[in-house]
Amino acid sequence: MGAAVEFTRPDGKTAPGYLAQAPHPERAPGIVMFEEWWGVDDRIKATADRLAEHGFNVLVADLFRGRSAATGDEANHLMQGLDFGDAATQDGAGAAQYLRDHGAPRVGVIGFCMGGALAMLCLMHGVKFDSASIWYGNPPAGAGDPNNIGVPIQGHFALRDAFFAIEDVDALEAKLKAAGAPYEFHRYDAEHGFYNTGKLGEGGLGHYHPEHAETAWRRTLEFFDRTLR
Repeated sequence: MGAAVEFTRPDGKTAPGYLAQAPHPERAPGIVMFEEWWGVDDRIKATADRLAEHGFNVLVADLFRGRSAATGDEANHLMQGLDFGDAATQDGAGAAQYLRDHGAPRVGVIGFCMGGALAMLCLMHGVKFDSASIWYGNPPAGAGDPNNIGVPIQGHFALRDAFFAIEDVDALEAKLKAAGAPYEFHRYDAEHGFYNTGKLGEGGLGHYHPEHAETAWRRTLEFFDRTLR
């Protein structure tokens, strides 16, 4: 189980987070995690804990400052109030620096849904990470420059995603390819949020796909083991 922490952003402001530590946290690689639009709920904490069990120190940046949503309307309201540029360049950078200051030799970033878009924005805006895992989320066209990306990226996208169209993923991939960015994209015959075990009416989307979720998770662990250790 993790614990609540505070970290300092580049602008000097403090921000809250959830820290899950590896069994042997000294010099363990670090991972910054960005939440889905539901906020830092029990599922996101459990995902951070799962990564920590594999040997990573994981810091979830609490972008909504302790708030979370139980319905899609609440989540959309919270997301609309978020300054994505500030979250990426300040919260993301501050969380990464916290992990480095506590011994992480390398730091990656992972994000789900809204958090996937934020992880990409971090890279596009020059926030220092060593690799990134993007789960069914990508920023809108023009939000950042793929030419700024020089670290390995792994993406996990749903072919039947009603929130992030696969055609937009194809367009992003074309830009990354043209920029020479080191990426690997995986596409799954699933719907948005296929890793989220939540049910409709309980804060989830009801689109959990256990086989694809575990395949993507295995690929993510292999990717971070390769790029962060």
